[in-house]
Amino acid sequence: MNLVLLSGNANLPLATKISQYLDIPIGKAFVGSFSDGETRVELQTNVRGRDVFVVQSTCAPVNHHIMELLAIVDACKRASASQITVVTPYFGYARQERKSVPRTPITAKLIADLFQAAGIHRLVALELHNAAIQGFFNVPVDHLYINPVLAAYLEQESQEYLVVSPDAGGVERARSLAKHFGWGLAIIDKRRDKPNDSTVMHVIGHVEGKRCLIIDDIVDTGGSLVKAAEALRAKGALSVSAAITHPVLSGKAVESIQQSCLDRLVVADSIPLSAAAQQCDKIVQITVGELLAKAILRIHTHDSISSLFG
Repeated sequence: MNLVLLSGNANLPLATKISQYLDIPIGKAFVGSFSDGETRVELQTNVRGRDVFVVQSTCAPVNHHIMELLAIVDACKRASASQITVVTPYFGYARQERKSVPRTPITAKLIADLFQAAGIHRLVALELHNAAIQGFFNVPVDHLYINPVLAAYLEQESQEYLVVSPDAGGVERARSLAKHFGWGLAIIDKRRDKPNDSTVMHVIGHVEGKRCLIIDDIVDTGGSLVKAAEALRAKGALSVSAAITHPVLSGKAVESIQQSCLDRLVVADSIPLSAAAQQCDKIVQITVGELLAKAILRIHTHDSISSLFG
């Protein structure tokens, strides 16, 4: 096979799952640092004329993992790889995708420019914070969704849920899952005055006596999620679970979730869980390894991947 799979240090467990599904080893490479902290990369696998896929979530420490990715891509380009596809299970800086207030950067566009300057030919992303980020790239972008993986997980249960979008911007994501199962949909109207701080205004939809399932792309500090769960409980929800793709879980997020009225939080392995998150009995992690492996294989063989979009 003319396919080479490389990985940075951000999410080696997920890269290993992808390699196992593809039945190919992760290409050998040294990805580390000099003594002063500068990123050092040395490819130990021949990539000349080959189709290279680089797996790297740009999760914490975000800047370090972005630099790792850029260095790997540059090394592949200088080693004459024929095609370089970056696979970002989690695309960092995506929450700054527009100027919401004056004199602020659009960092999602900045990261897109950096990736392209490094020499990528294609990007595979999972659950971008805003699908419009695809337009920041001048190379093909395959934007995958977690719904097929999440639906397969939920189908193992006999529960029926009311799908809840935690804000107006996430309605399309929630509606897609609700439509798949034929479940109802509710929306939480909230106000965000500053990053990581939101206030629940009111719940749109009938939630009394329902098992609610909150759907979102990112859980960071967990504050908005906990407040949403409390609002649903106050309106008479029978139970409140959540399915959120990217478990950023910064600060005291795990502690907040453990102490909240949330019954369960289902997350993907787009970001590795911390030791505290792994020990939290409310957090369940499902894998997107097979989904990403299928996308890689279909891109490599020039087959359609539209069926993976969910």
